[in-house]
Amino acid sequence: MKKALAVLMAAVFCMCSMVGCSQKKQVTIETAEDLNGLKVGVQGGTTGETWVKENCPDTEIASFKSGMDAALDLKNGGVDAVVIDELPASQIVAQNSDLKILDIRFTKEEYAIAIRKGDTELQSAINAAIADMKTSGEYDKLLAAFMPADGEVKIPDEYVSDGSETIKMGTNAAFWPFEYTEGNQIVGFDISMSQYVAQHMGKKLEVVNMDFDALIGAMQAGSIDFIAAGMSVTPERLENVDFSDPYYESEQVIIVRK
Repeated sequence: MKKALAVLMAAVFCMCSMVGCSQKKQVTIETAEDLNGLKVGVQGGTTGETWVKENCPDTEIASFKSGMDAALDLKNGGVDAVVIDELPASQIVAQNSDLKILDIRFTKEEYAIAIRKGDTELQSAINAAIADMKTSGEYDKLLAAFMPADGEVKIPDEYVSDGSETIKMGTNAAFWPFEYTEGNQIVGFDISMSQYVAQHMGKKLEVVNMDFDALIGAMQAGSIDFIAAGMSVTPERLENVDFSDPYYESEQVIIVRK
């Protein structure tokens, strides 16, 4: 019997070595600083990644293409926590009952549309469209559509322009409810807002989807005209781009396993 048990244990050990068995360790996080010493998942190029790098020097950071990718690694025990903006976090947790958001909020930030450095003409046109959106009530309609109190998102009709010129908006469609895919369409608050901006300028909107950390480089290269991707205004980004007036305020949160 002992010999058979030993053989069984050896087989299990060998199998774990081959498939990479992992044990999900329990962690206690009461403040954002408790992330120090842990392995934390973030979406590459985001404010969450920057904050963890600057404030938790002993943290091992794992960067992912999307918050959902980071959350899946969290579920599998690959990371101990995920730092991400509050609204995408709420959607991730709604879709994964074994995850939860901690009652910790930090780094208030403002989202704005990014424009090439020195393009004051486009900046002024976008600011005028945002202001008009707010005074006309369209801004509140979009908030109610994509961030409703009952959680039931209702995608509004497109803002259509009959202009002949096209303006290209760059985004990363993995950031609910600001930009995400619904069937074969890219939708979200930023998409509808950008449609309104294009219509206000008498232009047609073309949405270009790419990795978040590639957006600024693509705009500098002229592949896109502006960025609407839940992008927050930071001193580092201001070195490379200009921003419109802010249109939304958010905070970072921490997701852990229940």
